[in-house]
This record gives sequence, C-alpha cells and structure tokens, in this order.
Amino acid sequence: MRQKELNALVSLLEDPDNEIYSVISKKIMQEGMELIPALEKVWETTENPLIQQRIELIIHKIQYQSTKEQLEHWVDSGATSLLDGTICLTRYQYPEIKTNIIENYLEKVKQKIWLELNESLTALEKVKVINHIIYGVLGFSGNTTNFFSPQNHYINQLIENKKGGPVSLSIFYSLVAQKLGLPIYCVSLPRNFILAYIDRYQTSSTPDNSSKSVLFYINPFNAGAVLGKKEIEHFLTQNSIEINESYFYPCSNQTTISQLIASLMISYQKIGSQQKVDDLKQFLDILSDKESSIDNNKMGL
Repeated sequence: MRQKELNALVSLLEDPDNEIYSVISKKIMQEGMELIPALEKVWETTENPLIQQRIELIIHKIQYQSTKEQLEHWVDSGATSLLDGTICLTRYQYPEIKTNIIENYLEKVKQKIWLELNESLTALEKVKVINHIIYGVLGFSGNTTNFFSPQNHYINQLIENKKGGPVSLSIFYSLVAQKLGLPIYCVSLPRNFILAYIDRYQTSSTPDNSSKSVLFYINPFNAGAVLGKKEIEHFLTQNSIEINESYFYPCSNQTTISQLIASLMISYQKIGSQQKVDDLKQFLDILSDKESSIDNNKMGL
C-alpha cells in the first residue's frame, strides 16, 4: 500500500460511524505486519486522539493475528526449532525483530565460549566455562529486582539488557550450549525452569523424551548454579509439590514456549494488561495438545 493511499484511509479513521471504521480497519489490516512502521509514523504525526487510539488497536490486532499464524505454522511444522518458537512469540511485542540478528549474537557468544573449551574437559568443567562467559564476561543475570517485568521474557530484550527470567535465560543458555554441541536441554520444573545436562552414553530405563540419563541440572537464573537430583527433590518437597518423573527430564520445545507464554501472562497480569493476557491465552491454546499441554497451576496462574 502506498503512503498516499494509507493516508487517505487513515483520515477516515476519525469517522464516528463504527461501520465505516470497521471497513477501513479491515482493509488496513489486510496489509499485515509490513504496514506497522507506516502506521506508527502516522500515529506520531497526528494530533487526533481518536485516530491514535484506533491506530493502536489496529496495530495490536495485526500483531496478534501475525503471531497466532506464525505459532500455528511452527507447531504444524513440528516445533523443531526452539529459536524459531522464541522469535515467534517475541514478534508479538517486537514485530521488527530480525532472526539473523539474534542468530548472529548467539554465534558470537558460542565463539567466545568455544575458544576456552577443549575435549579434555569434563561436562562440569564445560559448564563452568559457559557460566564464566555468559555471567562473568557478558554480564547476564536473573532480573531479581524487577522479576515480573514483561521485558524479562523477550529474547531481544534479554540480549539488550542482559537481564531475564528463568525461562528466557534457560532458552538462551540452551541455544548457546547446543550450538557448541553440548546436550543441555530445558526442563519444565514447577515454579521454576532449569536445564539438564544429558549423558549421551548412558541409557535410562525411564520412559521420557530423552531416553538418556541426566548428569546434573543447571539453574540459569542463578548464574548457572549446578544442582543434583536430590536438590530438585528437596525443592519440590519444600514447595509441597508431588514428585513426578517428568520434572526431572527435558521437555519439548512446545512445552518450553508454553512456559515462556505462561511467564508473560503473569507479568502482564501484574501490570493490568488484560488484553495481552487474553491474547496469550489464545497462544497457549495453539500450543496445547495431548502430549504437551501447559499446566497453568505450575506457573501460579
């Protein structure tokens, strides 16, 4: 859509007739995400509060619909890329995010760590190197002072601010580790979210999606602290949570993104953004299936 045509349509947004507004908004929305920068420019230049309000509503609807379609495609295609699922959700709030920028940053972090790794290191020693780079050199940390900020859950904001929540930090850590060829995967622990370092060479009799034993656990929100199974059991007991074997093994990418969405829902509830909470509930419905469904009680919803 050319700017002249857009300006003509936007000028009609001040018409008090709701039917006219409905027709105009649908026509603008057909252009999708590509039109958002132009709409934002019009919002900045107009002094009409009604037009501004309606532009905000149209942008929100475009972002919601685009995110919904992208998540549906991600699930339908097998949800094989954790990064793609993370970026899908991030585009709900930041539609301009570029996948290659995030990938390039992850690659730079990987290279910094790779330079300090060697094959003679044990799994625990490798994790210590990762922790040194991510937390010591790059300065990432869990956001304990503003725990419920929505920004904690968007990967571009995590990279920019170096602060995040349990799920986003776990995703970031896992993505970097897997780029290094290390078997570190997300674990959906109730009231927390951690990682498991898998033993590639020892099979497990437990029927889970990894079929491998866990060497130890990592808490990215706590500067990569290493935990054993007994510590996880103690955490569950302290929180009066019945022990379930699924809490000790890697979860699917679909479950990971579901928990990221659940964390966002809590954050938006805290600041009273009910419309965003409602949108995120719809996203959860897309991700829920028989094998991987979100348990809202686990996240305190």
